[in-house]
Amino acid sequence: MAASMERLCGAALRRSSVLTDCSFSWHKNLSLRKTLVVWKQPPFRTFFTDRRKVHDALVVRTFRLRPFHFLVATGGGYASYRQYEKYKEEQLEKMGIEIPIKLASEWEVSLYKSVPTRLLSRAWGRLNQVELPTWLRKPVYSLYIWTFGVNMKEAAVEDLHHYRNLSEFFRRKLKPQSRPVCCYHSVISPSDGKILNFGQVKNCEVEQVKGVTYSLESFLGPRTCTEDVQFSQTSSCNSFQNQLVTQEGNELYHCVIYLAPGDYHCFHSPTDWRVLHRRHFPGSLMSVNPGIARWIKELFCHNERVVLTGDWKHGFFSLTAVGATNVGSIRIYFDRDLRTNSPRYSKGSYNDFSFITNNKEGIPMRKGEHLGEFNLGSTIVLVFEAPKNFNFHIKPGQKIRFGEALGSL
Repeated sequence: MAASMERLCGAALRRSSVLTDCSFSWHKNLSLRKTLVVWKQPPFRTFFTDRRKVHDALVVRTFRLRPFHFLVATGGGYASYRQYEKYKEEQLEKMGIEIPIKLASEWEVSLYKSVPTRLLSRAWGRLNQVELPTWLRKPVYSLYIWTFGVNMKEAAVEDLHHYRNLSEFFRRKLKPQSRPVCCYHSVISPSDGKILNFGQVKNCEVEQVKGVTYSLESFLGPRTCTEDVQFSQTSSCNSFQNQLVTQEGNELYHCVIYLAPGDYHCFHSPTDWRVLHRRHFPGSLMSVNPGIARWIKELFCHNERVVLTGDWKHGFFSLTAVGATNVGSIRIYFDRDLRTNSPRYSKGSYNDFSFITNNKEGIPMRKGEHLGEFNLGSTIVLVFEAPKNFNFHIKPGQKIRFGEALGSL
């Protein structure tokens, strides 16, 4: 009996010693555990094994890399870097300092174009069509109004409960008196937005922003006989720019207007003209905000766009609606056959439609008349022919509203 009691007491003392050692080891490595718990805390049973094995197991688990973590880290780091660059550019703009141009390399453009923006834009379009419960409409729309600075006092219907879904809210109409149309100038702004660039077209190159250009021929596409615009007899067949100039002594001008998400999303006719031809270019749907426009050369030639060409009293005239991320839907009111961001079109192709096949007069448009709409912010590009004494009344970076003067003779 005494011998058995001695064995029990010895075993109890040995267990107490082991627990004491483990407790000491746990306190000694407390700082190490606090550092490693961020990755993955090992099972508690490992603390009851040899101390060296515990240390080795922790090291293996800590430095194990996984593809998802790597992608999140690199993607988040790159996005943070781009946001930091955008912040610096905004600060330089406020100080009036010219922003240095840093064009994207080919691999960066290819990487950006590999993102399924067309699919995402179609999904966004379907989401916009979902009818919101009445109680949820005001909080959702109020958040959008606060984020993008929307002025609902200009809307024809100010009651937020009236808009059943996001699409109706984006395409809201304005009160007639909120956008008076200027009658004293030849060309008015077709939309609300920000002036990115304007001026004469030189060497068949157009500036999307200052210092970053794109090819006019790539942007508009080749001329077709269905456009029914008489070429100048003195034009050179080797110059696409000269082919667009129909009257001797005229020049070719351009203007780029960026529509932010908070702007009025409809666009109107900038002058009295005839629409003779429509060309639809399926393409990417990259962002067209000024920061991206300074970064990617020929951005507007990559993106999906709808080119309307025709003539006005001074010759050639065109208006192009450029799509962007989440703006795959471009609607032209008089063109019911137009379907943008559709899977049936392949990138790199284009689809033509003539408005003079059945109607020899084309589509007459009056200055200020409703022409089309975007589902979100995007870009309008005007390219037109005018006499040499045509003058713009705008400045780069200027905020402009539909109906205000762009230029006149």
